[in-house]
Formats: sequence, C-alpha cells, structure tokens
Amino acid sequence: MDFVLIMKLIPIYKESIFLTLKLSLCAIMISLFLGIVCSAISYMKIPIVSWIIKFYVEISRNTPLTIQLFFLYFSLPLFGVRLSSFNCALFGLSFLGGSYMCEAVKGGFDSIKKTQIESGLSIGLNNWQLICHIILPQAIVLSMPLIAGVIVFLIKETSVAGIVALADVMFVTKDVIGMYYCTNEALFMLIVSYVVIILPFVLLFTFLKEKIKYIDNKILF
Repeated sequence: MDFVLIMKLIPIYKESIFLTLKLSLCAIMISLFLGIVCSAISYMKIPIVSWIIKFYVEISRNTPLTIQLFFLYFSLPLFGVRLSSFNCALFGLSFLGGSYMCEAVKGGFDSIKKTQIESGLSIGLNNWQLICHIILPQAIVLSMPLIAGVIVFLIKETSVAGIVALADVMFVTKDVIGMYYCTNEALFMLIVSYVVIILPFVLLFTFLKEKIKYIDNKILF
C-alpha cells in the first residue's frame, strides 16, 4: 500500500465526494417528495391517478437503474431532449428512489389506527386535511427505518452514475486505476469515500431511532 500516493489522491477524491454527496442529497429530497405525494394519492385511492402511480412504481422498481440512465442519456436526445450528466443521474436516481420511498411511506400510512382517522372525520376534516394533520406526520415517523434504508440505498446507487460520464467517486476510481495502475490504493480510497458519505447518515438515523418512542401511536421526542 503506497500511502504517499494515497495522500496525492486525496484532492482528487475530495472533489468527487462533494459531487457524489450533492447528487445524493438532491436525489433524496426529490425522492422523498415523490414518495410522500404518491403514497398519499394511493392511500386516497383516486381513480386513474392511483393506477398511474402503481404502474410507475412497478416500472421503476423492476428495471435496473443502468437501463433507466441509458434511456435518459442516449435515447432522449433522439426526441430533442438533452440532459447533462448530473441532471441525467439526478432524474434517474429520483425516478428510482421515488418508487421505493412511496412503498416505504405507504407502510406508515397503513399503520395508522382507524380510530384516529374516524376521529378526524368526526370533527369535519376532509381527506387532505386528514392526511396533512393526522396521518402524514405519524406515517413519516413510523416509516423512518424504511426511509433510512432507502436513503442509504440511493447513496450506494450513485456508483452507477459514472456510466453517463459523471465524475463521481466510482468514475474517479476507474480513472485513477487506469492512470496510475494502483488498484489497491484506489479501492481503499473508494471504500473510505463511501464510508465518509454514508456514515453520517447512519449515525443520524441511529440517533433518531433512539430518540423516537411510540406510546399508543403518539410520538414523543
């Protein structure tokens, strides 16, 4: 293991770590938004729209991210739509993450007691008010372990983004191996990079899990 070379590689990996982290955070936020909206619509069983969401979830979850990125990067230009490498990776990850977030949050929706829903309806709340004020806040917390798993999954999936020429951590690792023929050092830096990116999220979710307690479906911090 050449530690002198590793020190030389740190500035290169530093840039790729920031790019990977930026891509991950943007994809997580969009995926969470899509997941919440899709799960709320599915819960309300809105005609036609619910079937569209179900179709989207099945297509997204049952096709590889690689194929989705290839379609966005190579097929869309045939229709006059050109995306940058970053936007292509962001849309692909968000498309995939939204479906997983939808299923995760939907589990929280299904865990809400019917007595709370009936109580909300009895005081005159409509469906959207019921979701916004009673169901969604609890569903998010109840789904937190699943949401945390999806977030870590999305961060790991950024390793595929290099196929659209995005200089993420994996892409840089392949370049470094090709230039310096230092497989061990490059793979070591790759592992360290993903630990640096993922570990703070894992620690955060572990902290939240310890702080959140459930007593009769009420959330105490």
